Amino acid sequence: MIWRRSLKRRFGIANQRVAIRTQMPWHWRAAIFAGAGTLLAVVAWLMYDFGLSLGGFHSERAAVAEARLSDEVKRLAEENVALRGQLATVEQQMQIETSTKGDLTGQLKALSDENALLKEDLAFFQTLMTSGGGDAVNSVTINRFRVRPDAIPGEYRYQLLVVQSRTRSKEFQGRLQLVVDVMRDGEPQVLVLPGVQDKPDSYNLSFKFYQRVEGGFQVPAEAKVTRVQVRVLENGVDGPRSSQSVNLS
Repeated sequence: MIWRRSLKRRFGIANQRVAIRTQMPWHWRAAIFAGAGTLLAVVAWLMYDFGLSLGGFHSERAAVAEARLSDEVKRLAEENVALRGQLATVEQQMQIETSTKGDLTGQLKALSDENALLKEDLAFFQTLMTSGGGDAVNSVTINRFRVRPDAIPGEYRYQLLVVQSRTRSKEFQGRLQLVVDVMRDGEPQVLVLPGVQDKPDSYNLSFKFYQRVEGGFQVPAEAKVTRVQVRVLENGVDGPRSSQSVNLS
């Protein structure tokens, strides 16, 4: 029959197709399975560790690190305080040394000036002794009269030595008088000191042989001193016993 032959051709044993495949060795398959398993284990561990981090299970390590950093900050703060204390001590010592140095410099200058003045006095008195005591008629003399500006504008310092000759044995009683010529606003003016507001005691003289006088006076800051004359007045005597002038310009 035609239909039976047709079925045999379609579904019979003669119609079976055969495929030939190459089989992979078993050790390669084992290696592939082992690698895949290892990869899956690593991925699983990473996911597990990430989950622990998200869940806060690593907070102990963070707390330990934070405590260590806190201790370090505290140590540095204490060290900073100690260094600041040392710096303050060093600065204070430097200020003390600077002040001491300034005081010593001032004392050295004062002693040097006093030494120079004493040398001048010694030379003057040696000359006075050699000359026989000076003029017997006008026995009061003025020596080394100096005037210099002070640190403050308008203030001046002066010094002089008033000497009485040996021929007079009584004590001299009198006073100083300063005549100061100034230029103020282009106009000449004359100031006589001591004035009404000055203390007259600072101008008094009382000595037997000599008296060193140092003092100061003040003029308006805008005034310029051009000349200063000092006069020695004796009590009960008209007119100055001696006078001397210095020019400042």
